[in-house]
Amino acid sequence: MLDAPEQAGDRAETVLDDPTALAALDPADMLSAVASAGEQVRAGLDAVADLELGRRPRALIVAGMGGSAAAGDVLVALAGPGCPVPVLVHRGPELPGWVGPDDLVVGISCSGRTEETLSAVGTAVKRGCRVVTIGAPGSLLEAANARSPHLAVDAGGRQPRASLWSLATPLLLVGDALGLTPGARGRLAAAATVLDGVAAVSAPAIPTRSNRAKELAEHLAGGLPVLWGPLGIGATVANRFSSQIAENAKLPSMSGALSEAHHNQIVAFDGPAADDHGLRLVVIADADEPASSEARVEQSQIAAHEAGVPVVVLRGTGADPLARLAGLVALADFASVYLALMHGIDPTPVTAIESLKVRMAGGAA
Repeated sequence: MLDAPEQAGDRAETVLDDPTALAALDPADMLSAVASAGEQVRAGLDAVADLELGRRPRALIVAGMGGSAAAGDVLVALAGPGCPVPVLVHRGPELPGWVGPDDLVVGISCSGRTEETLSAVGTAVKRGCRVVTIGAPGSLLEAANARSPHLAVDAGGRQPRASLWSLATPLLLVGDALGLTPGARGRLAAAATVLDGVAAVSAPAIPTRSNRAKELAEHLAGGLPVLWGPLGIGATVANRFSSQIAENAKLPSMSGALSEAHHNQIVAFDGPAADDHGLRLVVIADADEPASSEARVEQSQIAAHEAGVPVVVLRGTGADPLARLAGLVALADFASVYLALMHGIDPTPVTAIESLKVRMAGGAA
């Protein structure tokens, strides 16, 4: 069981343990969208046949934004520091100047209409790069060349942030075809089972005291979430969690990689935000961390206790890194939705993003 701040208790009892109230606060059913992660993996495996991508590129660049780019972060984490080629997630238009014909660019956009991704894919074509696109059926094709493989993704009306595994599954299969994420097909099938399991124990009908996702939401409620993890799985999930808190709960948070966060963010423990439990620390770590990372996890807890900052440590479990990452992402995704519902916030709308897009397109918000 996770320790929860006392002030969150009443709200949890009245909302988190009332499935009817949760449903009323979640009219677009974001909870079901999050629970579909395992099925997203299976659908992706069925949709993508064995890929033939030829020789290994000098570098692999994943061009995407927001929830689509998160799939690239998954690939980077699983390819790991021993990856034989650099893997870069490019969040922005165009491409770095060094990207050229020896490189492979994967343009990934759930909608297929993301402005920055279309720009990056167009730049890749102009420079003679090999290109693969992942997104809605028929999308990204105008930006890509006719020979570029397109891996179609049907998000089923889900928001991009709730479609991570629809996008990450074909991307990891691209990695497998290049020898960067070997055995991805079988590993993804096992991860789908893990995702189903997390969805079952995180369901709205499961009481808070038996539901880790609801307990995690309680831990974060009423304070500023600080989300840390060692480079690799931990930092990847921490960054994903922060983005999900922003989009689902419409709340700020702070994420950082260990040990970098110990060189800057930890000083917030000395400031006014730490008073009266204003900060809420979550440390996210893999089950198989090197000794130096384990020391950072331990010191994070000690520093939090000394500053009076409530802290929870989340650990990936399972035999395979992909399954461990998937389980942690699923837990964080559910927690971000429950955090929204605890505050009476509908997790689905992203009005600020949509208004910004309209203004950028020259229209009236």
